Amino acid sequence: LRSGIDILVGTPGRIKDHIQNSKLELSSVKHVVLDEVDHMLDMGFAEQVEEILGFAYKKGSENNPQTLLFSATCPRWVYDVAKKYMKDEYEQIDLIGKKTQRTATTVEHLAIQCRSSQRAGVLGDIIQVYSGSRGRTIVFCETKKEANELAMNASLKQDAQSLHGDIPQQQREVTLKGFRNGVFEVLIATNVAARGLDIPEVDLVIQCSPPK
Repeated sequence: LRSGIDILVGTPGRIKDHIQNSKLELSSVKHVVLDEVDHMLDMGFAEQVEEILGFAYKKGSENNPQTLLFSATCPRWVYDVAKKYMKDEYEQIDLIGKKTQRTATTVEHLAIQCRSSQRAGVLGDIIQVYSGSRGRTIVFCETKKEANELAMNASLKQDAQSLHGDIPQQQREVTLKGFRNGVFEVLIATNVAARGLDIPEVDLVIQCSPPK
């Protein structure tokens, strides 16, 4: 920061800290990107974001930064936010179109109905059939308890480990590294792992129940 940078990527709280400690100066910012704008502004970050942007924006100025807002969903209030930070002639780019969902055409989708008491056994069979003994599988559960129980269930013939919010960050990183490197084949996770996973060679993803 002291020697000057071209791009800063940060969380609102940390950026605000640096501004308040006079370690960051935003008056010459040319571009502002707000990612996951629906979540960011809906989860209590709105005040922090507005305060940060106040250092870079001058009301009515033609020299304000170019602003880019990215959002997976666009409720009405997201457009109101856009009007607040963007010029009147802002453009809206829709990558979804009229389809509410768009998934990769190379992925096959299957729904399998079974009783909850049979789930572990059915999971073991599905993983064996669709992922094999060395393929990688991620199983998503609703609860931490469910993730732990499935990871230890004898019906899973492959090595499995769980990942959820009660596991310390350092252990999570060790678990993810082991999964990436093929130390074990099945990762059983709650939605704590649903965002930000970058594991390219996954053969199978299973959701234990319809996502809420």
